[in-house]
Amino acid sequence: MAKILVVDDEPGLRLLYAAELGDEGYDVITAADCAEATSALENEAIDLIVLDIQIKQESGLEMLQKIIKEHSGLPVILCSAYNCYKDDFASWLADAYIIKSSNLEELKSEVARLLSR
Repeated sequence: MAKILVVDDEPGLRLLYAAELGDEGYDVITAADCAEATSALENEAIDLIVLDIQIKQESGLEMLQKIIKEHSGLPVILCSAYNCYKDDFASWLADAYIIKSSNLEELKSEVARLLSR
C-alpha cells in the first residue's frame, strides 16, 4: 500500500484528502506545516507528497526544493488555490500541479498516475 503525505495548513482539507485518498486504498499521513512534513519524511517511507504552496507563513515552493534535493525521485503534486504559481519556475520541479477543488477526481487521477510509474 502506497503511503502519501498530505501537507496543508487547512485542517478541513487535510481531513478531506486523507478520507478520499484512504478510500482509494492509500495510507495517508498529514502535516500542517513544513516542520511536520520534514519530520514525516525523516520517519516514514513516503511514496508521494501532496503539497500546498502557501502553508501558513511558509513557502511550499521552498519545501519542494528541499524535497527534490533531499529525496530525489519522490513524486510531488503541488496543490494550490491559485493558478498563478504555474508560471513560477520553482513550481515546474513538481510532477503535477492541481488547482484545489471540492472535486478530487483530478487529484486522485494524478496520484494513481504518479504511483504507477
